Order: sequence, then structure tokens, then C-alpha cells
Amino acid sequence: MTQLILLPGLASDHVMWQAQLAALPAQLRPHVTDVHARCDTIEAMARTLLEEHPGDLILCGASMGGIVAMQVAHQAPGRIRGLALLGSSARPETDEIRALREAAIGLFADGRAAEVLRANVPLAFHASHAADQALVQRYLDFVMHAGAEQLIRQNRAIMARPDARAHLPALRCPVLVVCGDADQLTPPECSREIAALAPQAQLEMIEQCGHMLTMEQPERVNTLLLQWLERLPPLAATTTTG
Repeated sequence: MTQLILLPGLASDHVMWQAQLAALPAQLRPHVTDVHARCDTIEAMARTLLEEHPGDLILCGASMGGIVAMQVAHQAPGRIRGLALLGSSARPETDEIRALREAAIGLFADGRAAEVLRANVPLAFHASHAADQALVQRYLDFVMHAGAEQLIRQNRAIMARPDARAHLPALRCPVLVVCGDADQLTPPECSREIAALAPQAQLEMIEQCGHMLTMEQPERVNTLLLQWLERLPPLAATTTTG
């Protein structure tokens, strides 16, 4: 039976998927993986996910989770029935961003994670949502809960990520690509690039939304996911025979 796996972003967990978990079809047994917190590389995260979840999969990854999802699809293309990529990028690390990450890693190691994360809020959220103190605090709470060690390990995994653009044209499953129109961390051009490379891609931009789209615009994200899931061939077959 096909299972839906949700892959969180860097230093994120099930909290970022709360609104989606409440809305997704129970028959798909939606599950939030934590392989990003247990493995040191994107490739190892993908292998571990495949080992822990046998059978056909639908993957929904946000940001770093999307990067891992693309690697899973590369390692086991025959098992992937659908791929949803939210605020993600297929590109490898640039020298400029690598330098910024190295500086942040130094601050994490010095116990200054809270300082870095609060400075990152205007980049992670649309201006209209960055002013929502409760929303921002939920974000800060789960990232701080991950801790400095995880922030360092996961940033290093992202820095060494493979270039997914080489294998996207070989995808044979439907792909949903979603991005906030004001995403500053993975700008819309990254999502447009994925959609242009993947043969069965559907591109959707969400207005007044930054990088944390599952939390900023949960209802719109849910609508897009549910509509897309309904159109997937395995679900259509289940509905017909059900």
C-alpha cells in the first residue's frame, strides 16, 4: 500500500506539518520522517528513508526535505508514485551561501543559535507573517529544540548536497512544485527550474508567502496538496475500485 511521507526542512520536525497532518487522507498513513536528524548526508538520509518505509511512496518535502525527497526519487525511481516539493531547490551549494553557512556554524558552536535564528526570521517569513509573534515563536521553538549539534550537522549535509538537476528529467512520476512568491531562501526561480526539468511537473506560486509556506499559508498548501493527491494514478485507482 502506498504511504505518504512528509520530509521537514532543516532543523524542523512534525510541528511544521501540523496543519497538513490534520487534513491529509488517513488511508495514505501520512508520516513525518526524522531521517534528517539521524544521518549525516543527503544520500544517507534517502537510503535510510527507503529502508524504513518499504513499498510505494508519495513524498512531500519542504526545503531541505525536498532535497532529500529528490534524492530518494533518484535512488529508487520505481517506488515513487508522486513527488511534492515545497520551497525547495535542485541546485548545489554556491560559494557565497557556503561562506554564510560556515559563519553561522561558527555561531552555533559558540552557543549563539538563538541570535542567528532571530536574525533569520525576516528571511524565513513573508513580512506580514514575520509580525505574527505566535507563529514565529512556534518556528523558533522547534528549531531551537533541534539544538546546535543538529543545526551544524544538517547545514553541513546541505552544503555537500548533490546537484539534483541532472536526474530530474528522468522522473516518471507526477511532481507538484510549490513556492512562496516572496521566498528569499529558495527564490521562485529555483522552483521554476525544477518544474522546467521534471516532465510531469505542476508549478504553483502562493501569494504573500515566504519560505515557511506550510505554516504561513496552511489552507492554501492543503488545498494544493489534496487536489494533487486526488489526481495521482494510484489514488484514482483506489477510488474507482473502492
